Amino acid sequence: MSLRPIKRLMIIGSVLLLSTGVAPAQVPSPEAMAAARELVTTLKLSDQYKALLPVILLGLKPALTQDRPEIELDYDAMLPKIADAYTPYYNTMVDSIATVYASTFSVDELRQIEAFYHQPAGQKLLEKSQAIRQQSLQIGQDISRKAMEDLRTS
Repeated sequence: MSLRPIKRLMIIGSVLLLSTGVAPAQVPSPEAMAAARELVTTLKLSDQYKALLPVILLGLKPALTQDRPEIELDYDAMLPKIADAYTPYYNTMVDSIATVYASTFSVDELRQIEAFYHQPAGQKLLEKSQAIRQQSLQIGQDISRKAMEDLRTS
C-alpha cells in the first residue's frame, strides 16, 4: 500500500485545521474555555499535531522541490527550521480547537468528557485511537479500491 494517499489526507486535514476560522454564534465563557483547554490537553491534540508535522512536511517536499536535486538538498537542510517555525502556532491551534469544544459542549459536558478520559477506558481509547484511525483508514481505502475495481468491470 502506498503512503501517498495517507500523506495527502494528513496534509489536507492539517491545512483545514490551521486555515479554518472558528465563528461561534457566541463567545464561550472563560469557564467553558478553561474546561475545553483542559480537555484538549488531555486529548494530547497538540502532541498529535507535532507528531504529524514531519509527515506533513515530507508530503510537501515533492510539490516544492519538483524533483530538482539542488532544491531537495536545500529543503532537507531547512526542515528543522521549518518545523521550528510552526512552534508558535501550537498554542493558537490548541486555543482554536478549545474554542470549538467550548462552543459545542456545555461546561458540564466538557467535564464529563474529561472525566471519561481519566478513567481506564478513556485512557485505553487515547492510547489506541491512532491505531484505530489507521486501521479504519485502511479499511476505507481497501473498500474504495474494491468498489472502483467492481465499477471498472461492470
